Amino acid sequence: MGKEIERKYLLDAFPEAEVERGALQVLSRQTIYQTYLAYSAKEEIRVRQIEDEKGERTYTHTFKSGHGMVREEIEYAISGELYEQLLSRTKLTPLMKVRTTVACDGAKFEIDEYKQVDLIVVEAEFADLSAAQYFIPPAWFGRELGTEDEYRNKTLWLQLQTAE
Repeated sequence: MGKEIERKYLLDAFPEAEVERGALQVLSRQTIYQTYLAYSAKEEIRVRQIEDEKGERTYTHTFKSGHGMVREEIEYAISGELYEQLLSRTKLTPLMKVRTTVACDGAKFEIDEYKQVDLIVVEAEFADLSAAQYFIPPAWFGRELGTEDEYRNKTLWLQLQTAE
């Protein structure tokens, strides 16, 4: 199993001023449709449809375990046919977000703008725990969300299912 080490921060708005003054370079944008197939308090299995700026689609299947800054993660590509089979008999609503990957001072960050809820976050991923612990966020980052359950993708997705 691989490890995902990340920290998540709240943003009031997309940092357009940082892009305009050249402090941030936009590397890519993707629209992500994320659906959970199974979950518990500490584990989840999800699928994603990811559409890039050219309209090309890829699909992933992911297992995550744990809670907090360091989690176990197994992720791999699946076919569009398998993705459709997994979701075809469900009435599940995917969580939709636009992910903008940006570069800033040699680091890459992912900004997620959620479409069904009023929320924008930025995530920083790290190669090891030490780098995560000593990370000093740029001034445009908002407050750290840490392990606040209300901002987890799974929680946001579950709220969409009960709203239907």
